[in-house]
Amino acid sequence: MTNEKFIGFTMEKTKHIALVAHDGKKKELVEWCDRNKDVLKNHFLCGTGTTAKLIAEKTGLPVKGYCSGPLGGDQQIGSRIVEGGIDFLVFLWDPLEAQPHDPDVRALLRIAVVYDIPVANNLATADFLLTSKFMEETYERRVENFNVTIQERVKAFQK
Repeated sequence: MTNEKFIGFTMEKTKHIALVAHDGKKKELVEWCDRNKDVLKNHFLCGTGTTAKLIAEKTGLPVKGYCSGPLGGDQQIGSRIVEGGIDFLVFLWDPLEAQPHDPDVRALLRIAVVYDIPVANNLATADFLLTSKFMEETYERRVENFNVTIQERVKAFQK
């Protein structure tokens, strides 16, 4: 096993962007995608169920659709993050509406943090991400090697 504290991942010039929105935020995300389609057309887009379909219909952008969030779409996107297949996440969640699949939402946001991918939970952050200089170039991100961290914690506990 490696003793490296961090593992490097390269985001290529063409980013893989996941687009997710709760029902109360779908219209906002679709409109944001429509306003930014000249930038987004240069990247690979995916999203959960209805959100992906609405974005594709309104903007003409190709969006790979996964299942609806409550039916496992959040988990599918989380697994793609783990596999290195998603570079950043735009997830407009509705803070005023309880979600029956809240544990899935929390798990998705947690895995995004674990794998150090940028996350936008509102349009202002999404605008900042999309206009970042890193959208036009490769980017090296470092992800904590949790196997090493856990081993270090076990050794410290055993002392």
